[in-house]
Amino acid sequence: MLNSVVREVTERIEKRSQMTRDAYMNMVLAQEKLGRGRKILTCSNLAHAVASEKDADKATILKDETANIGIVSAYNDMLSAHCPYKVYPDAIKAEVAKHGATAQVAGCVPAMCDGVTQGQPGMDMSLFSRDIIAQSVAVSLSHNVFDGVLLLGICDKIAPGMIMGAISYGHLPTAFVPAGPMSTGISNEEKSEIRQKYTAGLLDKSALQQMECACYHSQGTCTFYGTANSNQLVLEAMGLMLPGSAFVPPYTDLRRALNDEAAARILDKTCFGKDPCPLYKVVTAKNLVNAVVALLASGGSTNLTLHLVAIAKAAGYILTWDDFSDLSEVVPLLVNIYPNAKPDINALQAAGGVPVLMKALYKRGLVHDDVVTSFGDFASQMTTPVLNEGKLTFVDCGESKDPKVLISGEGCFNEKGGIKVLHGNLGTSVIKISAVAPEHHHVKAPARVFNDQHDVERAYKEGKLNQDAVIVVRYAGPAASGMPELHKLMPVLGNLQKAGYKVALLTDGRLSGASGKIPSALHVSPEALRGGKLALLKDGDLIDFDADAGTVNCLTSLEGRVADVPDVEANEQTYGRYLFKSCRNAVSSADEGATFLF
Repeated sequence: MLNSVVREVTERIEKRSQMTRDAYMNMVLAQEKLGRGRKILTCSNLAHAVASEKDADKATILKDETANIGIVSAYNDMLSAHCPYKVYPDAIKAEVAKHGATAQVAGCVPAMCDGVTQGQPGMDMSLFSRDIIAQSVAVSLSHNVFDGVLLLGICDKIAPGMIMGAISYGHLPTAFVPAGPMSTGISNEEKSEIRQKYTAGLLDKSALQQMECACYHSQGTCTFYGTANSNQLVLEAMGLMLPGSAFVPPYTDLRRALNDEAAARILDKTCFGKDPCPLYKVVTAKNLVNAVVALLASGGSTNLTLHLVAIAKAAGYILTWDDFSDLSEVVPLLVNIYPNAKPDINALQAAGGVPVLMKALYKRGLVHDDVVTSFGDFASQMTTPVLNEGKLTFVDCGESKDPKVLISGEGCFNEKGGIKVLHGNLGTSVIKISAVAPEHHHVKAPARVFNDQHDVERAYKEGKLNQDAVIVVRYAGPAASGMPELHKLMPVLGNLQKAGYKVALLTDGRLSGASGKIPSALHVSPEALRGGKLALLKDGDLIDFDADAGTVNCLTSLEGRVADVPDVEANEQTYGRYLFKSCRNAVSSADEGATFLF
């Protein structure tokens, strides 16, 4: 039996979204009704589309009797998560050719890494890159010669942007082909400890660099459960990739077999196949709710509270933070990996991965089973891939192989989900509560107010933060500065907490899945620049941060105060950031997805 709250949340999403979903469906069905793209194109159009192809592929595309798959890639050879995609297009083309079909690289999208840009000017462009990626996908598919789409993208803004763009071509069958995580390096606990020691001046830079390179050491996604891996888990839970494929490592036989399987099976979902399935049948309210439930049960990244809202909007659905909050009340935490615990994403895969998690949620009545996926149905999502003598098969996923990492039977790590929505007289925010020890859930302390994260670092180094405090970092919202992630603050706050001070973070900026042990109220909406109460705070104001109660309030009267608004644009002129002024002006609030597209 489906949980009553899950049912209620799904029904209200569908009800409030009736007009917007109808508008989306009218658009995408009109595209579908126009017929296949190649039937519409002129001879000159087609000549341009096949000019670079080998004679055999050129003839196949022009004959127009089999599918042509569009590949949209986020490949670059600098970033570990996307570097494996270099070999994918040729492999996909070779596989579809076995079935008499063709594939072309429709286009590539920008893929920046938040790990490289942490604390740097480039971070101010990071969130906006998601919507630009969505536009890039639409441009890539605009040649209109494709019968299906394979998306090659993983990390923070890339995968959400890719699906947002693909949804604009929702009449085409679409799926992700993941690349997988790197092998486990040093422990995440050791990583945090060394960062804190360096921040405290106890280690030199060479020791820090040695540790960082030992942690991020090869191709594949970072192994902690941040936004990149949250994306992969959520996309698999939504049914947008082959079951059990999200966290299979790069360059393994199983990875190659899964890639070939995805290429072959997408053909069957095109109009030339036996079981056509356009993307609009997959991105539904029920699959979106399944994705939110999986995110909550796994204690995933807070960034997904932005991305899933924006993805839903792209498909005509209105998903709210209240939906997240209500679902979190009934969805238990079933996954225990870093930053919630010591094990990493490879431990989750070894324990059974996404299929076992989906099966556990299904047995508890927390996910919809009457859905279709890019490659099948819900039942298939509870299977796992096995390679025997070169033959790929999907078998029942069974139960968890490590209950300390993934619970599939009775019990849970926490009775409520990993992400919680906080309300109060300063606005609405989110916290990754699963990563914070219970003794740190409630902090009642004076505010220390900063307009820039670097000022927090300077104050710490000068010894000015040795006290109980709620650190407020404002004018870090999407309209002010593109909503940068503030990970550089974690070693600072971690050291203060370790020294015995009660500390918390309150910000209209982001932290993603790595917020860790510091209670952090993120994405405060409305943001300071757009009338948010954070703009009125002063040093010494008493803040009551109560994660258990789900509230953050200022106990000092703010009546009569006038915000002292800095010239935020003055800080956004270098390193190309001035080019994004129109994005800052047009972007919606965090609780509405922080998007400038809708």
